[in-house]
Amino acid sequence: MRKFIILSVLALLMCSCGEYQRALKSTDYNYKFEYAKQAFDAKRYVQAATLFKDCSTVFKGTDKAEESLYLLAMSHFENKDYVSSGPYFRSYYTRYPKGKFVESARFYCGYGYYLDSPDPQLDQTPTIQGIEELQAFLDYYPRSDKVPMAQSAIFELQDKLTLKQLQNAQLYYNLGTYMGNNYESAVIVARNAVRDYPYSKYKEALELLILKAKFQEADLSIDERKVDRFREVVDEYYSFINNYPDSPNRKEADNIYSIARKYVKE
Repeated sequence: MRKFIILSVLALLMCSCGEYQRALKSTDYNYKFEYAKQAFDAKRYVQAATLFKDCSTVFKGTDKAEESLYLLAMSHFENKDYVSSGPYFRSYYTRYPKGKFVESARFYCGYGYYLDSPDPQLDQTPTIQGIEELQAFLDYYPRSDKVPMAQSAIFELQDKLTLKQLQNAQLYYNLGTYMGNNYESAVIVARNAVRDYPYSKYKEALELLILKAKFQEADLSIDERKVDRFREVVDEYYSFINNYPDSPNRKEADNIYSIARKYVKE
């Protein structure tokens, strides 16, 4: 019985491949188009993408060209080839700004970049593209049922960019005074991240790092500048505890303050 099932599956696969080859070589593009849709429904996305690419060119200027281009993009998306799907979705909504599938195309264009977004230490171009495309989707379709998914994806992507900035700021902090004042660079990077992503879950970590970097900078300053720099540390401390009174890092912040206040007359 098992052998029979295996043979049946193989026969179906060979039949499917044979039909696909006929569709691929056919000059009847209506047949090719219909077979491509069948392949898409059967989740044979590579076959579907190949055929839809042919059809989208031949049917240029017709409704079938529009559907072919959209399904070409969706075939790549469903095949998890987001690098290919994004440009096709963008081509669709650019070419057909009032098209039948434009809302979906704008969403999946951005969502594909979201799914393709790499780890924070890598190049974040897809992450930035995902934010831009999804934000554009929200601007165009604020009442879409996909709005919660788009918003959630944007927050995740922004957190990833914030984490990258936090890692960069931490690297500067760890370098200390190696070949210059890296504490100042740490503060600049961290402040920019707080400004750009004020609702990030990494905001507290960034503000703590600013406080610590300011403290190190003050501690290493020449005597003439210590008072002013420790005054800045005290200001940062009050800002931090006002924002995060129950922070698990409160003890570390308090220790910094106890040292800084010795240099500052409050």
